[in-house]
Amino acid sequence: MKRQTPIPVFTLFGEHSGFPDVVHSERIHARAHLHDWVISPHRHDQMAQIFHIEKGAAQTQVDGHPSVLKSGDLLYIPPRIVHGFAFERGTEGTVLSFPLPVITALTPQPPALTQILSNVVAGTPPDALVQLFAQLCAGFETTGTFRTQRLIGLSHAILGHIAELGAQSSGAITGGHHMLERFDQFIAAHLADNWRPKDFADALSITTGHLGRICRETTGMSASTYIETAVMTEASRLLAFTRLSVAEVGYRLGYADPPYFSRRFRTACGVTPTAYRARFLTDTGQAD
Repeated sequence: MKRQTPIPVFTLFGEHSGFPDVVHSERIHARAHLHDWVISPHRHDQMAQIFHIEKGAAQTQVDGHPSVLKSGDLLYIPPRIVHGFAFERGTEGTVLSFPLPVITALTPQPPALTQILSNVVAGTPPDALVQLFAQLCAGFETTGTFRTQRLIGLSHAILGHIAELGAQSSGAITGGHHMLERFDQFIAAHLADNWRPKDFADALSITTGHLGRICRETTGMSASTYIETAVMTEASRLLAFTRLSVAEVGYRLGYADPPYFSRRFRTACGVTPTAYRARFLTDTGQAD
């Protein structure tokens, strides 16, 4: 049975309505000042975003990991990643939002590209990328018969640059498989359903052995370990960003037995759920 996650899921921050346009562009000031320059932790299930700081700075939390964005920095957030910001007052820059269909329409899309755009990318954008940001922002304010095509074309050029930046920052492009992205999507959709490798293999119309080979070749993990890692990553998010009890976190992820969930979490993460939450609150200064 699916359960609602208590981590806020927005289209754009603070909005639950449908995506407003083919892509979206806005200035950081336009939304941040409405929330006293603090964007609380949230995620977007069907949207990626790029934040580019032109002046000022921001303290960021991305899946519980703190960092600082300075003037000139860029941060790419793929779908489903929990993120929040505390901006310096007066910070200015651009936020670009891309719905998932725009990203998946980027072709050709080899496994390496898919893998990079499924992960956070941070760095300093080259001048050519900054110019594309400006072109997209200007195009967003225009009208015309082929406005959609122009915006999608600019979006794909930007995403291509983001992939290059991600490849450079990682030092290498690791291999992958197109099936892994679909596997990830099924995992995200069935986190609470206690699916096993055979369930996912059936959904993907492949054999369990084939799924295992894909996982080992692209991640170095077995399919079972890969699934549990994804589930425990979600558990970490819930422990870090909500006040749900440890038992309730386990229930929401398909564990009917709280002690068993705690044991599995400790095996996967090296600490108990309670210790993980305490460490996170201490590290981020959120302890009561």
